[in-house]
Amino acid sequence: MTRIIPLLCSVLGLSLAGQAWADDDDAPAPAPAAVDTAQPALSIEQEQAVGITVLHPLPASAGERIEGYGEVLDAASLVSDAGRLASTRAAARAAGTEAQRLAGLYSGAADASLRSVESAQAAQIEAQTQAQIASSTFALQWGPLAKLSDAQRAGLIDALTSGRSMLVRADLPGRLRLGTMPQSATLNVDGTQVPARVLGTLQRSASESQSVGLLLQIDHAPSGLGAGARVLVTLRGGSNNGVLVPNGALLYGEHGAYVYRRLGTHDKDGKQQYAPVPVKLLQAAGTAWLVQGVDTDDIIVANGAGVLWSLQGLGTFSAEEEDHD
Repeated sequence: MTRIIPLLCSVLGLSLAGQAWADDDDAPAPAPAAVDTAQPALSIEQEQAVGITVLHPLPASAGERIEGYGEVLDAASLVSDAGRLASTRAAARAAGTEAQRLAGLYSGAADASLRSVESAQAAQIEAQTQAQIASSTFALQWGPLAKLSDAQRAGLIDALTSGRSMLVRADLPGRLRLGTMPQSATLNVDGTQVPARVLGTLQRSASESQSVGLLLQIDHAPSGLGAGARVLVTLRGGSNNGVLVPNGALLYGEHGAYVYRRLGTHDKDGKQQYAPVPVKLLQAAGTAWLVQGVDTDDIIVANGAGVLWSLQGLGTFSAEEEDHD
């Protein structure tokens, strides 16, 4: 760190005003965990040196339509995973009750040994661990179904096992993230359009396509459509109004996407100031994104936004930390 900071500062002479962002190791690279109000400032020569270019976003409007493919899921897998989730949770509750019972007997000088108390506590930890594993596995595999209550989940399983409903995983090749959640979906089954409801996103990417996945529910499936069947899927969203910004302008942090906007003010040395502005991703459009949060009057950084953030991050290190690097 000691070698990197002087080199960057000597070449670019970056002036920072305000408070720098704090480090967050969990935030996706190369962005910080959240958008702050710190405002880096650069002269014209410095902007040219680091390759910063700016532009006015273009107005755009689009009704989102995404093509993908789906696979009908096996209801038996859901029944198995839900059963394991329920049983491990029940075992954890039982182990906790037994550990508390023995601890109470031991503290009251009743017929309970320290060894039995410790064994019960160890069993409680093991049961809780198994319950957490089952819960995490279920959330990864079934996404929005993990948020249902036990009664709602039981009702869905009954509908699936009786054939009244089906679950479909829809994968969108070439997409690793979504803007707004699609409002509706249709499946192409032998030329027939079958409506489906969008339940939400799935946390586990498909092993083959490595794409974002959605969980769909069909309430009245065509006869003969069964688990493992693959169908074409069309997802549709509402009409979106916003502006187009290039992919290179977008950074991503814990609280979502943002861009750097050029301010109409300068610092005390007369250098141009920039500030991060949160934006809402609506729809991918080739090498750009339709977003909301900035408008056509704004001037945003099209190239070099990552450089601005990287240099802005230098302010998170104190002189003492740099000396001990």
